[in-house]
Amino acid sequence: MYYVSTRNKADRRTAAEAIEKGLALDGGLMTPEVLPKLSHNALDTMKEMSYQQRAVYVMNAYLDDFTSSELAGFAAKAYGGNKFDVKEVAPVRQVDGNTYCLELWHGPTCAFKDMALQMLPHLLTASLKKNQENKTVCILVATSGDTGKAALEGFRDVDKTRILVFYPKDGVSAIQELQMNTQEGENVGVCSVVGNFDDAQTGVKKLFSDENLREQLANRGFFLSSANSINWGRVLPQIVYYISAYCDLLRDGKLQKGDPVNVCVPTGNFGNILAAYYAREMGVPIKRLICASNSNNVLTDFLKTGIYDRNRTFYNTMSPSMDILISSNLERLLFALSGHDDDQVREYMAELGQSGRYEVSKTIKDKMDKLFSAGYCDDTQTQKVIGAMWKEHHYLIDPHTAVAFDVLDQYRKESGDETPAIVVSTASPFKFCDNVLGALGVTQLAEGTDVLDQLSELTGIPAPAPLAALKDKTVRFTQNVTKDHMVDQVLEMLR
Repeated sequence: MYYVSTRNKADRRTAAEAIEKGLALDGGLMTPEVLPKLSHNALDTMKEMSYQQRAVYVMNAYLDDFTSSELAGFAAKAYGGNKFDVKEVAPVRQVDGNTYCLELWHGPTCAFKDMALQMLPHLLTASLKKNQENKTVCILVATSGDTGKAALEGFRDVDKTRILVFYPKDGVSAIQELQMNTQEGENVGVCSVVGNFDDAQTGVKKLFSDENLREQLANRGFFLSSANSINWGRVLPQIVYYISAYCDLLRDGKLQKGDPVNVCVPTGNFGNILAAYYAREMGVPIKRLICASNSNNVLTDFLKTGIYDRNRTFYNTMSPSMDILISSNLERLLFALSGHDDDQVREYMAELGQSGRYEVSKTIKDKMDKLFSAGYCDDTQTQKVIGAMWKEHHYLIDPHTAVAFDVLDQYRKESGDETPAIVVSTASPFKFCDNVLGALGVTQLAEGTDVLDQLSELTGIPAPAPLAALKDKTVRFTQNVTKDHMVDQVLEMLR
């Protein structure tokens, strides 16, 4: 199978090349030329498999330059041992009669990004060997909170890699910031950026297209790659958990084969819900893809109107991983729904760069209407949902998950559609103690990491071990730059 750039489908790469590069040289995203389909018996076959086995089964269809035994080794390292605190890796919890929650935060950094970023280092280092690449890869990451820590942990002390993470200075939670700035490892770096996530993400994309920087790094024995979801090696492992969730519901008798489900996903950069779209295209009977946003509701407006417009007020919310106005992975959806019309995609992206907006064709809009619904939830409502979920179901959720539950509720009231639904839970509530405690009626918050104990004592739920361990960690990184000086930070790290 080959991978092509969304902006130039003549740029064809093997899976190993696509994963190594991260981003196409023209700024496009490498995407499968053809999506594989699940066989008639695939879901039955995977029903009794472990999560690791399901990962191999699904990824095998996309990675024909990797062997099954290679992928099995990667899956064992990524999801086995004590990496995740439950053996199911991504358990599905029933909340009520027709609502399920897919918990994706049981990994080493307590967020859904672990699902992909425990796998990506194995895919990337194997790709370097397959491509006979002798240089050291420098991985640049922009994070709105969770990707940074998950990438740092995944690539910590991995041979022939360096990783540098940029995050918006005042745009992540206190626990998220502490997780990143206390990261251990000899090959890691962290730096905050003045501005919001879009400033950090735009800055990183600019670095990738900086020919002068590429030349300087090549002379020093380095080349650039990405661990953001612009890298196909990030999106692919995310497809697995949607297929796995459906298999779990089949195995447990909650669904019969072929029964439809709706999926509600809190998303900012569009990668998480894009993976659900790919699972649907492969053959999982997902009826409706429900996109949940916070007050930065650029995706909600786009899916409803067909007009993408980032020229709007930016809000720092209590669900910071969705505080995004430029949703990179949307480009892959446009490529798919336009019938791989790279000219059209290139035009949309040029308009976005020049004016900050574009409007899709009627053909694409009609296809979106058949697939997607969308809604958003502000901070006040988010807190109400966290409180209600605890009171009514004794279920503790983080602000991002609360946004999704609220948007699902909105969708059901508007549409009358009571199809069983999977809500995607993207982070442990302990990553957002202050907002969760506030939602539970607490007004006096403990200082620093003591807030973890405060939430634990109130709810009777122990804080996840990786977060509890933050109390004993030393802050290693304090650098702060403007987006125009991110290049200096890269060169400094690689001296």
